[in-house]
Amino acid sequence: MALKIRLARGGSKKRPFYRVVVADSRAPRDGRYIEKIGTHDPRLPKDSEDRVKIDGAKAAEWIKKGAVPTDRVARFLSQMTLEGETKPIYAWEHGNNPNKGEPGTKAKERLQEKADKEEARKEAEAEAKKAAEEAKNAPAEEEAPAEEAEAAAEGEASAEAAAESEASEEEKTS
Repeated sequence: MALKIRLARGGSKKRPFYRVVVADSRAPRDGRYIEKIGTHDPRLPKDSEDRVKIDGAKAAEWIKKGAVPTDRVARFLSQMTLEGETKPIYAWEHGNNPNKGEPGTKAKERLQEKADKEEARKEAEAEAKKAAEEAKNAPAEEEAPAEEAEAAAEGEASAEAAAESEASEEEKTS
């Protein structure tokens, strides 16, 4: 039988109160237990002596028999010592999970996509600056070719008008 030293919830709604019990690990949280070894009232201030009351001798006895405390109870027991001893009843260490705060795969993909878009935007901005710089530094084109283009356009228009007048004269003579 796997034994656990755990908290069993009591109290009414929004007013929690816990019993520290030794129970079979397969039993329900608030259900059957083997022995009650203390209480925990989370509503009291943290420095209050009545917040956590655990019979350390019974807890140590159950741990020797093979009962394993849950994380919360282990934290309570690590702060307690038996009379005449310097070591805590149970040696508890804070868990270390360096991957817990790491983003998931989808979030990593979104971050990569965002970085790619930002890089593309910066490249486009640099190209636009470079094109503007080249246009600014390029020698100014002379206006004469523009005048020549206008003259050529006028010449084409007059040629078309002449062709139309010739066509109309031919129609009159025919």
